[in-house]
Amino acid sequence: MQRSLAKLKTSGTAMAPQSALLLLVILADTIDGQQQQLMEYMERRLAVLEERISQWHDQSSRYSTELRDFKNKVVSMLETVEKERETLRAEVENTAVRVDRLEREVDYLETQNPAPPCVEVDDKLIENQVSTAKKRKNEKYDKLTDCSDTVSQVKAMKILKRFGSTAGLWTKDPVGNSEKIYVFDGTSNDTVYVFPRMREFTLFSATRKAARIKLPYPWVGTGHLVYGGHLYYIRRHGTFQVIKFSLANKTIVDSSVFPAEEQIPVFGLSSYNYIDLVADEEGIWAIYATQENERNIALAKLDPASLDIEQMWDTPCPRENAESAFVICGALYVVYNTRLPSRSRIQCVFDVSGSMASEDAALVYFPKRYGSHSSMKYNPKERQIYAWDDGYQLIYRMEMKKKTEV
Repeated sequence: MQRSLAKLKTSGTAMAPQSALLLLVILADTIDGQQQQLMEYMERRLAVLEERISQWHDQSSRYSTELRDFKNKVVSMLETVEKERETLRAEVENTAVRVDRLEREVDYLETQNPAPPCVEVDDKLIENQVSTAKKRKNEKYDKLTDCSDTVSQVKAMKILKRFGSTAGLWTKDPVGNSEKIYVFDGTSNDTVYVFPRMREFTLFSATRKAARIKLPYPWVGTGHLVYGGHLYYIRRHGTFQVIKFSLANKTIVDSSVFPAEEQIPVFGLSSYNYIDLVADEEGIWAIYATQENERNIALAKLDPASLDIEQMWDTPCPRENAESAFVICGALYVVYNTRLPSRSRIQCVFDVSGSMASEDAALVYFPKRYGSHSSMKYNPKERQIYAWDDGYQLIYRMEMKKKTEV
């Protein structure tokens, strides 16, 4: 038995290296298996990451494409909106033109549809008017205001533009706050141009910016007047008639045969003017001439409401070489020139109140210009004269003095 034990010990001692080697082999296999599992795990994780990166790239490309498409769509829509805005603007401008044309057509129809009042006056009524006016002829005038100014000199001259014919009239309403400019082109017509402001009249050479008033009867000469919302103009129908036309209603309000017999051109250098209607601080006046006193100019005071003649005067101012005239504070200023146009000058003054003699008035010269005045309209509100000189429209700013200072 001892021999068997010894043999067994000898056998166990011989097997120990083999077990260690086996153990190492087992451990090595185990480590290799774990490494393989780790590598497989890492490969799976990397595959997942690659897939997610690929998905992100695909999504980014899709989003970029969608954003680019959206941008292109927005740009296209903006271009369409801009085109539609331009189209709308053109349509609005076209509509404005059509509305303006429609307004002019309506104004024209309003002047055509109302039956104009009868302006024929029988001979007996004319005789009564002439007789009444002559009774107060050359009487001293009782002024309605305390205006005592007289012209000292022409302070400044402004040339606005050249418009229309060589002869004509442009003016404003001195009553109220209207800025409208009224233009009578020529010496015989039936259409008055109306510009909304001085700016439009100055800037635009054509009449497309102007409204048109077609009068029921044609006017003659350049002696017309806009006063208190009405247009007072001269019509020649056998006798000379003063027509009062409402600018608001575009209808004739009143008319009157001018009570003067055998009328002749009032200014020697303006054969087309038989009556020149003017306004000042006192109201409306009529400058005229008759065969009875053919050498001198006559003056009459008109009632703007009824067109009746309130008073009449024979002035000492000669017709010869006279080209125009105006009234300031009840005094008539006659402007003279020569057949070959030179410097116009105020050479005769007639004060209806008798407070100033003609020789006491200052001799006033107007600046050298183009030709001669076909009209000179004094605006008592602005203290300036709207003149028409050989087709040019001018403004004279007048410097005033009290009559006692002259």
